[in-house]
Amino acid sequence: MGSESVEMGKRPEQDLGNTGHTRITPSNAHVLDSVKPHTLGWLNAPPNACCFCWCCCCSCSCLTVHPSKDERIPEKILPPNSLLDMIRGPTLEEVRLWGQTFEQLIKSPRGRASFRQFLKTEFSEENLLFWLACEELKKETNRTAVEQTVKQIYEDYVSILSPREVSLDSRVREVINKNMMEPSSQTFDDAQQQIYTLMQRDSYPRYINSSMYADLIKSLEEPPTPNES
Repeated sequence: MGSESVEMGKRPEQDLGNTGHTRITPSNAHVLDSVKPHTLGWLNAPPNACCFCWCCCCSCSCLTVHPSKDERIPEKILPPNSLLDMIRGPTLEEVRLWGQTFEQLIKSPRGRASFRQFLKTEFSEENLLFWLACEELKKETNRTAVEQTVKQIYEDYVSILSPREVSLDSRVREVINKNMMEPSSQTFDDAQQQIYTLMQRDSYPRYINSSMYADLIKSLEEPPTPNES
């Protein structure tokens, strides 16, 4: 009614505020045409991810339904600084760096996302998720939040009743049990280091030698320039 009515058939434009997301409008949608098709699909986006966000984070402001517990990853894999950043995927230079050291891979948000996809094929995704959960725990300063997070991490990845239990030796488990008496952001430090070493020595070499990694590099390489006749 009057100026307050909304035209039938049109959805009001969502105000994204300061979330950092780039609004896709008729004026900027043309940039999609400049992106190579294979780079749009280098990772499978979760079914309820917003816009073109291919990450698995659970804090995206556009989600109307939160992902299930099994799909959560306790971090924003890729902060959406621009529209192209959200949809392009990694560069060839970045992917090649992943092959140099495990540290280069795991410190890269896109690298962790790609590595996670590989770990899923080996049914060991919980190792990376546990490591990431411990990283987030270290950032927490609120005592109550720390205690709640420690309990959740224990139930999800340490408890022998959990379907996502990580492989820890008896010494580390004993340390954790003692630390649980007074939960802190360092409760799982020994366990996190053990899982990091496991991924570095076991899963990482297989990832670098996998067809998944080889195909990703191949898809990002520029086609050879045809010889001039």
